[in-house]
Parts: sequence; structure tokens; C-alpha cells
Amino acid sequence: MSFRPTRSALYMPGSNARALEKAKSLPADAVILDLEDAVSPEQKDTARRQVCAAVAAGGFGRRQVVIRINALDTPWGAEDLAAVAAAKPDAVLLPKPNDARDIERATDALRRAGAPDTLALWAMVETPLAILNLRELAGAARHAGARLTCLVLGTNDLVKETRVELDTSRTAALYWLSASVTAARAFGLMVLDGVYNNFKDLTGLSAECHQARMLGFDGKTLIHPDQIGAANEVFAPGIDEVVWARKIIAAFDIPANVGKGVITIDGKMVELLHAEMARRTVAIADVIAAQT
Repeated sequence: MSFRPTRSALYMPGSNARALEKAKSLPADAVILDLEDAVSPEQKDTARRQVCAAVAAGGFGRRQVVIRINALDTPWGAEDLAAVAAAKPDAVLLPKPNDARDIERATDALRRAGAPDTLALWAMVETPLAILNLRELAGAARHAGARLTCLVLGTNDLVKETRVELDTSRTAALYWLSASVTAARAFGLMVLDGVYNNFKDLTGLSAECHQARMLGFDGKTLIHPDQIGAANEVFAPGIDEVVWARKIIAAFDIPANVGKGVITIDGKMVELLHAEMARRTVAIADVIAAQT
């Protein structure tokens, strides 16, 4: 069982050469080199060249390298996609998809641009239509030649488009969050929570990370390096969780229990499905331990 944790995914402006270099030393599981929101129109071409050159040169180590392009219907989207295909990051992040057709357009464009089969497609969930079409959007992962592997919540855009107001519990967003996790799990995708805007409020960030983990997210997108530590800590399996997972695995591996669907451990009924969950927990914990 092999896992690549994505507890923390840090957005970094593609127009900032110093930020691109710094990304190579940060403890984030993923860096999202941004050509979209963080880059002004007059800097788009420069940022594209700079980001693609940095990715092609390598040096990012274990970190997943993702490039967020501009939306395909913008003046820069098509050229972004072609350049990213040549740079060969781990994934390209597509903004503003509304349905499966947008996923198919990006997938087809990557194929025509000669992108390697290993280049994954991540998709933002940041429009009201995307929320309404989550089933078919996530379902594009089952289509022939699919590259879609991850959904990324764009909560700021959703707030803007729907005109809701978020409290500290994100009450108005709970439908978006839960629906996105459900759609991702239905089609075997990763799913990352949206950003926490107040990067100086690490207590608030930690609370939101705990909420996101409780809702089922794999990790959180971030806007500042100081936020990485909290996300990495919250989305990593805890010590007690790992100890219990190892106990479950060991119990099911006992010859007398092989083939059983239900056993008792420390007075608790444990099913085979819990063993599957335990193996995933241990696999993630082992990968994280190997990185430190």
C-alpha cells in the first residue's frame, strides 16, 4: 500500500523568483506555483516562463509540484497548459471548471500538448455550478484517458459568488465542503480544503484544519509558509491513532483470525473494514516518518 500525503499545499506566486526558490526548502507536502490569482495580467507571460523553467530544472525534492494555470477561456489558459505539459510538474491545477466537459477539455489539451501520462490534473471547486455538478465533475476521473486525481476547494471564490457570510464554524460552507468530500471519495480522488485567509491567526487555522479533517479532507491549501506546520500536524495520524492501527493489523494477521470479518480487541468489536483503514493510517504514518 503506497500513499503520498498531501497534508499541506502551499500557493506561491509564479511571478516571484525568490518564492519559487524558497519553495524548494519548505516542509510543505505540495507547492502550488500560481499563474492565476497571484499574478497580474502584465506579469502573466513572465510568470509562465519563470515557473516552467523552475519546474523543469527540478530541485523540489519530495514535494509534489503543481502549477495552477489560468482558466482555459482566458487569454492565457491555452498557452499555460501547453507550457506546463512541457515542464512536466506532478500536476496541473485547473481553475473554474463547471462540469465534466471542462475537465475533458483540459485533459484533451494536455494530451495534444504531449504531456506525459504521469502528469495529473487537479480541479478547483470554486463556482456555484461546480457545486451543483460535483457528481459529474468528479466522475470525469472514470473517463477514458482520465488524469483527474484531486479536487481543491476555492472557498474564497464560492463566498464571493454566493454572497454568503462565514462564521468561525463555516456554517454556510458546510454543504460545499461535505458535498466535495463525498464526490471525491465516490470516485477515488484526493480532496483539499480551501485556504485560511488570516495567516497570522495560527490558532484559528489549527481549528479550521481540525474541522476539515473531521469532514474527511486529505489536507489544506495554504497562503503562507507559517501555516505549514499546523496543517502537517493536524492532517498526520496521531501517535495513539497509529498505535491502535498497528494493534488492529497485528490482530487480524494472527493465523486464528485470518479470514474473519469481525474480531474483538481490548473489548471492542473491530471489523475487517477497520483493518483496511488501519493499513492506510500506518502507510501514511510511515511515509511521514521517513520524511523527517
